[in-house]
Amino acid sequence: MHYIVYDLEFNQDFSSFQGDLNNRNQYPFEIIQIGAIKLDINFKTVGSFNRLIKPAMYSRISPFITKLTGLKTEQLLDEKSFPEVFTDFRDFIDDEKSVLCIWGMADIRELYRNAFYHMLDVKLIPKMYINIQSSMAKYLGMSSKKLIKLQNAVESLNIPVTKEFHNALYDAFYTAEVFKRIFNPLIQPKVYNPNYIKVRPRKKKVEVDYDGLLKQFEKMYKRSMTKEEQEIIRLAYIMGKTQQFVKNEKL
Repeated sequence: MHYIVYDLEFNQDFSSFQGDLNNRNQYPFEIIQIGAIKLDINFKTVGSFNRLIKPAMYSRISPFITKLTGLKTEQLLDEKSFPEVFTDFRDFIDDEKSVLCIWGMADIRELYRNAFYHMLDVKLIPKMYINIQSSMAKYLGMSSKKLIKLQNAVESLNIPVTKEFHNALYDAFYTAEVFKRIFNPLIQPKVYNPNYIKVRPRKKKVEVDYDGLLKQFEKMYKRSMTKEEQEIIRLAYIMGKTQQFVKNEKL
């Protein structure tokens, strides 16, 4: 058994979307990089994995994602497709009894969603997982639902920052270092069910008036927004709703 500490980088650029725009909410965030660190039961690093992925759902990388990760469209055009990289990742894991370790549930959810989109066999992907972000919150005496930023966790534990963040391999490395420092026997793996649907109280559907939003920006800046700026505003709003980039107080 091993701990597979992994991280993903995503892309979503509807201005270059290759699918049905009417059903775009059904499409996952497209994975463009998988980075992972393999630890043995003594937390010794015994392997690493780093792959870039050629996009299939979108023909270009969003400018917002490029700014965040440094990844550009032309860097990925000659890379392997997701099905190929997914197979390589399964081979890297090499054991169904291994435990997937993640910083937030998005990484395990989108891994499965991308696999389902490409109609791939997920049976060999381990179902056991540990959400290290949640464990870090408990370590600090906070609610397990507290979305702590990886960089804040790294700095609070005095882990040397030698690599940039928002790179899948480097973020996997930092997540592994956090895991090593906070692990205790009470941190036990859970079983992930990709088909589980959480029942939530129905809420009144709220639609964003993007035209009004763009007009407000144009009023503030006293000029028209370019198509690229319009897409960045729209994507920033969508990603903001996921709370992935919520900035917590520095620990």
